[in-house]
Amino acid sequence: MAEFALPANSKIRKGRDHAAPEGAKRPRRFRIYRWDPDSGETPRIDRYTVDLDDCGPMVLDAVIKIKNEVDSTLTFRRSCREGVCGSCAMNIDGTNTLACTRFIDDIRGDVKIYPLPHMAVVKDLVPDLTDAYAQYAAIEPWLKTETPAPPDAERLQSPEEREKLDGLWECILCFCCTTSCPSYWWNGDRYLGPAALLQAHRWIADSRDEHTGERLDALEDPFRLYRCHTIMNCTKTCPKDLNPARAIGAIKQRMVARR
Repeated sequence: MAEFALPANSKIRKGRDHAAPEGAKRPRRFRIYRWDPDSGETPRIDRYTVDLDDCGPMVLDAVIKIKNEVDSTLTFRRSCREGVCGSCAMNIDGTNTLACTRFIDDIRGDVKIYPLPHMAVVKDLVPDLTDAYAQYAAIEPWLKTETPAPPDAERLQSPEEREKLDGLWECILCFCCTTSCPSYWWNGDRYLGPAALLQAHRWIADSRDEHTGERLDALEDPFRLYRCHTIMNCTKTCPKDLNPARAIGAIKQRMVARR
């Protein structure tokens, strides 16, 4: 009989327990993925018990408290704490979201925190986003024009033209959508993923941009765009309530319309 084994670093071992502080009135356990590439050990799940009466309401508040007061080796990204920068994107209770906007009280039982899935891990809760940012750069996310800009004014849009960008410009590149997409899991080297494609549509839909045909040509590929199978994980998980699947569908419609 054939036997199959997972790669060594995918086997998660039992981690360390950090007890609640003495006199804790509202203890809550957090189970956090830990992995240090320099240790030579496989990943583990450490358990931390935090007194919620001495902690802010968000998951990020608890993670910061753990790092500051319990275990300074815990590594994660964070910046604005306002759901604007996308730095603290993690898999929390099985859903890709922002730790700074997820209420602890909305989660039942232990709070389980992992890095964004199907990405190489740099350390602990920090995923390697090198490829994702390269894919974002590949869609050339800037205004491309041939017409010279007005010498004493900005390039104008009508209110109706500007309205077409709503639901696109708000993307904060947290990559929660991209890392929730099965098509990206299996074809991430060639499929651009929901975040990059939503950003691509943002410039395709911009009435001021004069390189729409060139942008569509760059996406005319069996993998870059059409590997999307409208599974809708991207839209379901977006912490900004955007709809990447709709944006991808709009690009496909533009492809058909120009033929």
